[in-house]
Amino acid sequence: MKVYAADKIRNLGLVGHGGVGKTTFAEALIFTMGVTNRMGSIDDGNTLSDYHQDEVERKISINTSMLHGEWKDCKINILDMPGYSDFMGGAKGALRVADIAVAIVSAVDGVEVGTEQVLEFADEYKKPRVFYVNRMNNEHAKFDSVLANIKDRFGTGVVAIEFPANSGEGFNKIVDVLKKKLLVYEQGSKAKPKVEEIPDDLKGRLDTYYGQIIEAAAESDDALMEAYFESGELTEEQIVQGLRKGILNGTLMPVLCGAADINVGTTEFLDFITAYCPSPAEFAGIKGKLKDQAVERKPLQTEPTCAFVFQTVSEAHVGELSLVRVYSGSLSSGAEVMNSSKDNQEKIGQIYLMNGKNRNEIGQLVAGDIGALVKLRSTKTNDTLCDKRSPIVIDPVRFPEPVISVAVNPKSRGDEEKISTGLHVLQDEDPSFKVVQDPELHQTIVSGQGDLHLKVIINRLKDKYGVEVEEERPKIPYRETITAKADDKYRHKKQTGGAGQFAEVWMRIEPQARGEGFDFGNEVKGGNISSVFIPSIEKGVKQVLEKGPVAGYHVVDVKAIVYDGKEHPVDSKDIAFQTAGREVFKAAFLKARPILLEPIYDVEVKVPEDHMGDVMGDLSGRRGKIMGTEAKGTFQVIKAKVPLADLDRYATTLRSITSGRGLYRRTFSHYEQVPKDQEIKIIEESRQHREEEK
Repeated sequence: MKVYAADKIRNLGLVGHGGVGKTTFAEALIFTMGVTNRMGSIDDGNTLSDYHQDEVERKISINTSMLHGEWKDCKINILDMPGYSDFMGGAKGALRVADIAVAIVSAVDGVEVGTEQVLEFADEYKKPRVFYVNRMNNEHAKFDSVLANIKDRFGTGVVAIEFPANSGEGFNKIVDVLKKKLLVYEQGSKAKPKVEEIPDDLKGRLDTYYGQIIEAAAESDDALMEAYFESGELTEEQIVQGLRKGILNGTLMPVLCGAADINVGTTEFLDFITAYCPSPAEFAGIKGKLKDQAVERKPLQTEPTCAFVFQTVSEAHVGELSLVRVYSGSLSSGAEVMNSSKDNQEKIGQIYLMNGKNRNEIGQLVAGDIGALVKLRSTKTNDTLCDKRSPIVIDPVRFPEPVISVAVNPKSRGDEEKISTGLHVLQDEDPSFKVVQDPELHQTIVSGQGDLHLKVIINRLKDKYGVEVEEERPKIPYRETITAKADDKYRHKKQTGGAGQFAEVWMRIEPQARGEGFDFGNEVKGGNISSVFIPSIEKGVKQVLEKGPVAGYHVVDVKAIVYDGKEHPVDSKDIAFQTAGREVFKAAFLKARPILLEPIYDVEVKVPEDHMGDVMGDLSGRRGKIMGTEAKGTFQVIKAKVPLADLDRYATTLRSITSGRGLYRRTFSHYEQVPKDQEIKIIEESRQHREEEK
């Protein structure tokens, strides 16, 4: 393939709720552009996009796939992104480098919650949007109500560029509102449609939609608005100008339609993309930083090189591929560039253009284009590659926080290091997955976007590193504290035939405000305890803070004051005062009305309105406190505070309750007291566990 200038490139990101047909649409686009001779099928497992074994088996997209083709002297790059909520992290990373978010919407179900979520990412990145209403050949297809649904959610800038003339079984006719013509397709063919005159019964809808396009185009530009007010219409050239400007600035959101599985509507979609949607050359430059100073690179090949790695994948027989968008300058095989995110050098090896697993090697990737680099030494997802003489660091993608966690243990002794290495490499490839070796809970905790996300990660760990793990529920990081003042004294005396040990410590403890942590005070008068031993007492107390006396959890928000004691001129030493400090603190703590605290999380659940009651009931059953609800388009957002202990596998339960249409996110809020009945159970479980360890 020849090298295309930035103004002849279109970078499309296919987004939408899981199961709306994004991958099938990508197949139709590639087939229509002549890249393949036949369309692949999800059911047959032979699509270009979904080629990984786990994607073929599960019949869903797990990774973002890169595809490309040529149409009307333009290069079309297609990023087919996952729609399943467990893999939304990949969609967010890929949307960062796409120029146009193409939202695939079901002609039956309209805008679903996954589409909402991914278009929020598009808002964050200020990406233009195009809607494609798919599956118009479904017997329950309803274009008008879906269009109204899109307008209701995204505003009056939504305009129909096309509408179906015969939706349902046998669908093959689309009205092109701009051309005012009827397009008749041959199902399954990549041939251009036949052009016919509009039937009389469709002219009323045509005029309505055409008027809406003219108004939206006029509103994109003050000069066009003035011309429209003066004459009541716009010229063809002004319409094109208004559409292009409105799409670029996000005020105009065109809606097209078709049926990807029978390849109806694809040619007109490609025509529209090349004629009206922005190229990389039309966007402002990419902004980044250099030593906290803002810098910018324009989308020109003459600018210093700047490229961003948005995904890392491991491919059999090739190794690690870094999927990259070049924002300025170019990347060439054999060139040396700087990884400014890690402050080291990389040598560019082979460069590929990708069509799923099929690769075409090229020598150069220029500004505006997207490709894959092979076997970079240390470059990972979110890294910036640039000219070492003009460094720049692009802000990393902020991936969604995990919503589900499991603890993993090696099935075979001696695999600990392999597992740790493997999990950290997988985290580098997929930053929406996290792994933490928790020193407090003594567990390796893996966290992700859902149950399936973690299953895929654990399967990849087995396939790539040959190690298997057992899963268990993560422990909850409870805290211990006190609610009253108390004091006690402890004498440590040990005689072993030689030099003995002696220390006596008198201590008072009192509660502190939540979040104040631990304080240690010294009020010893008259030298009853030498100042040299005060740090020893504090050291002994801090040993208890790590493993509290009630149930073995961290102690927080306590002040301990040493106010008296005794020492021996010969037998008093550091270890004796450590022991006395530890034991007196334990004794006083148990007298100070101790309680357990549990982590509480802020939870936001986004669901269709008809599932709201079931979801709120389930949250209440998890000891959740409903803090409020708010409407967001056709969805409801439920805000609640829920104990972490009751959020175990909540993502899976929510999906079951809402038939996959609900999403949630959580963030840590605060600690609060565990109810007494729960506290008794936790303390008893802790006691049994300690006995088993002995």
